[in-house]
Amino acid sequence: MKEKTARNWKTLTSEVVACRRCPRLVAWREKVAREKRRAYLEWDYWGKPVPGFGDREARLVVLGLAPAAHGANRTGRMFTGDSSGRTLLPAMYRAGFASQPTSAHRDDGLELHGAYLTAVARCAPPGNRPKAEELSNCRLFLEQELRLLDQIRVVLALGWVAFDGYQRMLREYGMIHSRLIFEHGASFGFDSPLPTLIACYHPSRQNTQTGRLTDEMLDQVFDKVRNLLDR
Repeated sequence: MKEKTARNWKTLTSEVVACRRCPRLVAWREKVAREKRRAYLEWDYWGKPVPGFGDREARLVVLGLAPAAHGANRTGRMFTGDSSGRTLLPAMYRAGFASQPTSAHRDDGLELHGAYLTAVARCAPPGNRPKAEELSNCRLFLEQELRLLDQIRVVLALGWVAFDGYQRMLREYGMIHSRLIFEHGASFGFDSPLPTLIACYHPSRQNTQTGRLTDEMLDQVFDKVRNLLDR
């Protein structure tokens, strides 16, 4: 069974990395990888769709928007090498979900404990704004991840796009019928086996620099997650 599960993960990762379904996103991610940012001229940019990362026995899924152009699109790992990761990973470390508070590159030794990082879009979109059809194209990958992550008890959606993408998936499969309203810190419980959904502002630079999301607010969200998992 473990060998079969490992093959399923390997197949999923290969499918994600090879995906070229969205011409606009393919062109953008590859353009960024060629032209690079001055600070990263010596980097060999990833420039491909980014697979999820973390503990395959996770009880918590942290769901983001998309790879940052010079973050995960450069490093090849979710929330790695960008300002959002520099806010999120310390909070996960403080909550006991990460082995270290930094996420700089794929080989930096970071391990996640009981948590898995992924996103509703796997390619860096222009202006951080994927189109509806691009999100729809990507949804199959999230569905496959959630099937393989069979111990999930909490999904933490970072930002409205991730929150909406997740609930759209649930509605498409008839798992929920009403539309959920995003509110920071709100939690939504469903009938088993669906995990609890928690909404959180995205740890983007725009939100953290304006004070819309503070470290204390993020810690409070992870306290709520921990309490649900320890219940």
